Amino acid sequence: MGWNQQYEELGVPAKKGEPVDDLSSPESIKSHERPPLRKVDQYVRAECPCLSKRATVALLSCMGFIIMFGMRTSMGIVKLQFENKTKVWGEDTASAIESAIFWGYFITQIPGGLIAAAYPANKLFGFAIGTSSLLNFFIPFTYKHPPFIITLKVLQGLVEGVTYPACHGIMRYWAPPLERSKLATLAFSGCYGGVMFAMLICGVLVDYFGPMSPFYFYSVIGMIWYVAWVWLVFEKPALHPCIETKELLYIENSLGKNAETYVAPTLQNTPWLTFFKSMPCYAIFVANFCRSWNFYLLVLNQPIYFSDTYHESIEKNTILGALPHFLMTIIVPSGGILADRIRRKGILTTTQVRKLFNCGGFGMEATFFIVMAYCNDFELAIAALSIGVAFSGFAISGFNVNHLDIAPRYASILMGMSNGIGTIAGCICPYVVNKILGEERTIERWREVFILSAFIHYAGVIFYGIFASGELQEWADPTAEEEKQWNQMAETGNIKSSFANRNNSVNYGSVDKQLPPRPPLPRQLTQESSLQNVPPQQLPPPSAPPVQQQTGMTNPFTGRITNPFRQEAVQPEAQDTYMYGTVNDRTY
Repeated sequence: MGWNQQYEELGVPAKKGEPVDDLSSPESIKSHERPPLRKVDQYVRAECPCLSKRATVALLSCMGFIIMFGMRTSMGIVKLQFENKTKVWGEDTASAIESAIFWGYFITQIPGGLIAAAYPANKLFGFAIGTSSLLNFFIPFTYKHPPFIITLKVLQGLVEGVTYPACHGIMRYWAPPLERSKLATLAFSGCYGGVMFAMLICGVLVDYFGPMSPFYFYSVIGMIWYVAWVWLVFEKPALHPCIETKELLYIENSLGKNAETYVAPTLQNTPWLTFFKSMPCYAIFVANFCRSWNFYLLVLNQPIYFSDTYHESIEKNTILGALPHFLMTIIVPSGGILADRIRRKGILTTTQVRKLFNCGGFGMEATFFIVMAYCNDFELAIAALSIGVAFSGFAISGFNVNHLDIAPRYASILMGMSNGIGTIAGCICPYVVNKILGEERTIERWREVFILSAFIHYAGVIFYGIFASGELQEWADPTAEEEKQWNQMAETGNIKSSFANRNNSVNYGSVDKQLPPRPPLPRQLTQESSLQNVPPQQLPPPSAPPVQQQTGMTNPFTGRITNPFRQEAVQPEAQDTYMYGTVNDRTY
C-alpha cells in the first residue's frame, strides 16, 4: 500500500506540492490530538475556502501591512491637500508630523523583537494593527493642534514597531524552509500594496468626502481586519483547531524537532555582541537602511514631487502614482516564488540567490531613479519610476528574508534591529529632503534629492554583495550550541555542527537539519553471527581494525588525545581479530 493510499484511507487527502515522503507514518495521524474547538468554530470553521492555513496566515499578514502602510501614505496626501488649500501646517510642522511616527517606531524595534520571541507573535501583530487603527480615528479631531497629532503619531509608531519582528515570529512556526521566501514575501508585499491602494483610494476620498476621510476609512477597515485576524490566525499550526493533519505534519516535520523544543531568546541568552561582530548581520542592516530611505522618500514625497514638478491634479497624480507600487506588489511575491524555485532546484545556493536578488533590485532601482530625475515629461517619469520600483521588489527576496537564513532562532530580534536601523532613515529623510529643497522646491533641487537616493542604493549594493550570506551561522546553530553545553570538557575537540555537511545536503535555514538515511549495515556485521560457529581454519584472513578518531583534550602522560568526559560512539562488540574466535576457542 502506497503512502497516498494510506493517507486517503485515514481521511487525509494528498495535496499536490506536499511531499508525503517527508511526513510521519500514518499511525502518527491517528494519535494526533487536536485542540478543542472554540464556540465560534462550532458554527463557522476558522478557515478560508480553497486556501491552506499557512497561506491564510500569510494573506492576512499582507492585509495587515496594507492597512498599516495605507495609514502612513494617507498622511502625505492629506499634507498635500493642506498645502494647496487650507495652509494649516507650515513646512517645519509638516516635517515634524511626518517623522513623528518613525521616532516611536524606532523605540520599539529591538524590544519588539524580544517581545515577539517571548510571547505569541500572532497576538502581538494583531494588537499592533488594531491599536494603530484605533489611534488613527482620533487624528481628524486634532489636525489643528500639531502637538496632539505628533503625540498620536508617536503612539502609532510605538505599537507598529513590533509588527515586523512579530511577522518573522509568525513565519518561524508557519513557513516551511522551502516555502519561506514565498510566504514571507507574500506577507511583506502588503507594505507596497498598502502604498498603492492608499494612493488610489485616498485621492478619491479626499476629492469627494474631504481631507479627513482617509483617517476614518482606515480606522474602520483596521478594526474589521482585527476581528478576522483573531478568528483565523493561531500562534502555531498545532494550536489550530481546524488545520488538516497532513498540513500540520508537513509543516512540523519540515521545520524539524527544534521547532517544538524551541527556547525563546531572552535578554540574557541572546548573543548581542555576536550580532555586531557578524558581517552578514551588518549586510542586512545596511540593506534595510538603504531600502527604507528610498521607500519612505516615495511614501512621504512622491505626490508632492509630481505636483511641484509637473503641476498635475491630485486625482491624476495619485492614480498614476500608484502604478509603481502596484507593480512592486506583484513582483514581491513573484520574486519569492522564483527565489524558492531556484534554491529548490539547486541552480544557485541560498547565498547566491540572496545577493543576486538584492543587488540586482537595488542597482536597477538606483539607475532608474537617475533616469526619472532627468525626465521632462510626466508619463516618462512615471514609467521610469515604475520600472525602478518594480525591480526593487526582487530585493525583498534578498535582505528582507535573510534573517531566517542566517539565524532562524533569532530572526525576530534581528528583524527588529535591522528594521530599527531602517527606521533611522525614515526619521532623517524628511529633514534632509526639506533641507535640500528649501523654500523654492524647483526641479533642480528635486533632482539632487533623487540622485542622493540613487547613490545610497549603490552603496548598499556594494556592501551587501561583499558581506551577505545565506548560510546558517555557527553562533545561531542550535545543534552546535547544544553540543557545546554537553561537551564542556572538550575545549580543543572539534564539534560537528549542522553546517559541516553542506556538500552533501543543502540546508535552507531550517531550524533543524534533516538527518541522512540510515546506511546499510557493513558486510562484516551481517556475517558475524554465521562466523561464530565456523572452525578457525576456515575463517577469512584478518583485517586491520578501524582507527578510532579521538577528540578532546591532550593528556600529558600518554601523549595521546584523551578526555574522560568526552562523548564517544558506543563501543563495538569485543572480538579477537587475531584468532577470529572467542577467548574460549583459543589454543595455547
